[in-house]
Order: sequence, then structure tokens, then C-alpha cells
Amino acid sequence: MNDRYDAGYGSDQYELVGYDEYGRPVYRQVAAQQPQQQTYDPYAQQGYGYDPYDTSRQQSAPSYDSYDNGRQPPATPPYGSQAPYDPYGTGTHGAAAPYDPYGQAATSGQQPRVAEQTAYIPHQAGPAEENRPPQEPEEQAASGEQDYHTEQFAFVEEPDGDSEDVIDWLKFTENRTERREEARRRARSRIIALLVVLALVAVGGVGYLWYAGKLPGLSSSGSKTDTATPAGAQKRDVIVVHLHNTGKGGTSTVLLVDNTTTKQGTTVLLPNSLALTADDGSTTTLAKSVDDDGTSGTLDQLDTVLGTNIQGTWRLDTPYLQNLVDLVGSVDVDTNTDVPDPDAKKKGTSPLVHRGKAQTLSGKMAVAYATYRAAGESQNVQLQRFGQVLQGVLRKISSDAADATVTVQSLAQILDPPLTDKDLGTFLAKLADLAKGGDYKTALLPVGADGTLSAQTSGSVVKDILGGTAKSPDAGSAVRVSVQNATGVKDDTEKARVVLLNGGFTFLEGGTASGTRATSQVLYSDAADKANAAEVAKTLGLPAGAVAKGGVSSGADVSVVLGRDYKPATS
Repeated sequence: MNDRYDAGYGSDQYELVGYDEYGRPVYRQVAAQQPQQQTYDPYAQQGYGYDPYDTSRQQSAPSYDSYDNGRQPPATPPYGSQAPYDPYGTGTHGAAAPYDPYGQAATSGQQPRVAEQTAYIPHQAGPAEENRPPQEPEEQAASGEQDYHTEQFAFVEEPDGDSEDVIDWLKFTENRTERREEARRRARSRIIALLVVLALVAVGGVGYLWYAGKLPGLSSSGSKTDTATPAGAQKRDVIVVHLHNTGKGGTSTVLLVDNTTTKQGTTVLLPNSLALTADDGSTTTLAKSVDDDGTSGTLDQLDTVLGTNIQGTWRLDTPYLQNLVDLVGSVDVDTNTDVPDPDAKKKGTSPLVHRGKAQTLSGKMAVAYATYRAAGESQNVQLQRFGQVLQGVLRKISSDAADATVTVQSLAQILDPPLTDKDLGTFLAKLADLAKGGDYKTALLPVGADGTLSAQTSGSVVKDILGGTAKSPDAGSAVRVSVQNATGVKDDTEKARVVLLNGGFTFLEGGTASGTRATSQVLYSDAADKANAAEVAKTLGLPAGAVAKGGVSSGADVSVVLGRDYKPATS
């Protein structure tokens, strides 16, 4: 058989024209061709030729066994060669070529390239084929026909199972990217908002410092409000409070001040030695005025001396103070001394109030601390303790006017007109709000030894806090008494001063003698002052025989030397 093949191509010449898709050379016959050998076409008798593009009828390539029936195989070019591609599949002489599954030409003519098919075109059956009965698979195999299905062709696109996973992955990555971008946008928005808030806080802080006059270089002291509004033009609400010690006697007086312009609250402590002018024009002291003239007369006298406008008077007896502290639930005070229990029958028992920071005081403890005055202490020290208790009460009372009014009404106290429960409750609520916010302070009114006020010593309190002008009584209108202490007890000087001031005399400090003496002495230099000397001895509780003519201290009308026979009265 190989001889026949070689003989078939021996006299022909081939020319290389290209390569097929598998990289095999493609030749073209250039010499005279031998007579075309008729190939076997099982459908030729029916008039059907093979159209490689007419795929409506799928047929299989003829079996090689068909060539064993005495027919010679076609002459083919050398291995790997193929006739040039004929797009119309007609071959050299226009006859249809059979399908070769191995890509070799069935004839010497051109063979169409099955690998370059790009579509499956349904075959239109002819009249004879339409009447042809369907073949069984065995018949198809015998006749050389093969039933092709669309899934056997590479050009049929099938859905890929992984395509949905790829789409889901793309969606996931896209969503994750969007979430990251959204997180970045939110972070940028938060940063921008934070910067805006910080800028507003900074601007507000600087504005407040400028308003308060606390910016460096703009104001050395005081606030913007104080600078813009003169002290006298600021609006203040003032109430005077008199604490009456019903157990031991004596009084303590303070002013509660609410400066509605500067939003500042103050407790002004008024010493009992403050000189006032009585209704008859004589000179008296604050303590004596409270005892003699009552609340109404004292209020007018204070307005005259301080140049203020006091709206009302609150008489607070010690039992009411105790109830008030218990109603607000105790007070916290930085106590400066141990206070014994006034009801203790034995000395040396544990103190009722202990010295220390932030001591919690009940009503009884608060009253004991507010009225306590140790030996040798001035009345001003006891007055400061009363101020501490009052500020502690203000920090605990409600800032709501209605609730504060209920607290005042719970005291069941009769107030002095024109002050009412509602007025006092509203006033205390405002001060409570200032005390809780740290805008509250306590100040002692400086009073001279003779009980008078001076612009140098009392100007900061009278002018700045009260917005008034000091108008003390004329010092020449009262008898000036100089006191020297020779008793050996330091506290006797202070007690004598209080007694003399309460008696309407002007007190002058005479110092302490180097030694002690047994008896006291009251001296006058001018006969006109003999009656005044006798009145001084009576006020101090000294016998009339202690009055004598002699030298007196400079600036004084009467001089007193206290001896061990002096028995000071309890103030």
C-alpha cells in the first residue's frame, strides 16, 4: 500500500504555502495532477454533497473499513501536509470531500478545515431525507453516521460553576472597599467636628477671659463687669442676719449679699463693736443696738453707717439654726478648734466638735461651733465660726426657690416684716446656687479700736462689696476710754472693750502692764470728766472707790487700769 501512495505522489511537485493551527506545514500541488480518483461517497447516489458549514445534519466521518472494498486510498501529500484551505469545501474539481477526523485530505483536492468552524448551522433536510426513517444507533454505526450533540463542540458556551463565586467575591471586595471608604469619611468627619469644637471652646475661653478681664496685659485685677460697671451702680440684694444665743446670751450679726450684677455672693461679718448712731443722736454699738433698739432700729442705723440699702432682717435664734442644719442634712465645715459639749456635766469629756478638715456637723454641733468663743479670743473669731456655718448651710440648701421656701416654712419661724417666707426662700436659693458654684466668699468688716470705720481699713468691704460709703459717728461725741490690762489675763482686755463699746463709750487700747496689781483704777484729769469716769467704773462693774483724779493717756478722756479684782461680765 505504501508503494501505491508513493507512486501517487512521485510525479507531483508541492510548494509550502503555510502552516495550519497545529503547526504542520501546508503544501500546494504545482505539477500536473493525476486524474482525480473518485472517492467513496455513501450519499452521492442520493445527490448529497458534504457541506462543512451545513451542520443541520450531523454525520460522522466514513470508516477506514470502507476503503477495504477494493478501492484505493487517495493519494496524500507527505505526513503532516494538507491541501490549501478552501472556504467553499468544493475541492479541486468541485466535488464534496468526505470528512477526515484526523485532518488529512480524503482526496488530492483541497479539504475544508473543521477546526475553524465558528458556528453550528442547522442542516435543511431534503425531500428524500425527510422521508427517511430514523436510524438506530447500530444502523448509524454501520452506515458510518455519528450523532453529534452540541455539548461535544468547543464553541458551545456553558455556564461556569465558579462564575457565581467570582461575582460574589467581586461584590464582597467591592462592599469591603466601600465600607473602608465610608469608615475613612466618618473618621474625617469626626476629626473635623472635633477640631471645630476645640476651636469654639478656645474662642469661648478667650472671650470669657477677655470679658472677665483676666487676659494677661489687659487687666491687672478685677473683672470685666466690675470695670465696666462702677461698684456703686451694681445691683445688690442685702439681708441682715442676727444670731441670738438663747442659752448664754449675746448676739452675732452678718450681712448676706447677692450681687446680681457680678454674680457674686458674700457673707459680711459685722463686729459687735461697730459704732452706730442711736435714734437720739448718741453713739452706741451694734451689740447694744440689737438689744435695745431691736431689728428695725438696727437696720436703719446700719444703712446710715454703711451707706447701704438692706431689704430685710432675719432673726435667727440658736434653736432655729439647729433645726435649719438638721433640715438640710448636716453641714461640712473646716473647724479650727475643738468645741466641748455645752451639756457635759464633767470637764475633760470628749469634745462635741473636733478640729479638722471637712468635719460633718449636725444641728447641735453646728450651734456649739458657731457660738463658741475660747478664753482670750476676740468676738471676731467667734463671728468667723458663725460665718463658716452659714456658708455650709448655703451649700446644702436647695437652689430651687420653691424647695428653699419649703425649708424656710418648715422652721415655723415668724419673720420680721417686710420679709416673708417666699422672699427669704428665693433669696437663699440664689445664694445657694452661687455657693455651690464657688462664687461665694466671706469677708470681715474692719472696725477700728473705737468702733469706727475708716476709708483705709474698710473701703474694700464697704465700697466694693456693699457699694456704700462709710459714715461712722463723730468720735468726739462719745467718751474715749483707754484700758490697760494688769490682771494677768489676756482676755480681760477684749471683754472690757466689748462692755465699754456696748455702753456707748469709745474704746482705746492701752496695752498690757508689765506686772499685775490687786485693785483696778479709773482716772480722770479734767473735773468735767469726773461723772464720765464714774459711769465707766459702773459699766465695768468696778466699785465707786476706784475712781480718782490723775493722769490719763493721750487722746483719752478717762484711763482704766484693770486689776485682779476685775470680774468681766459674760458677753
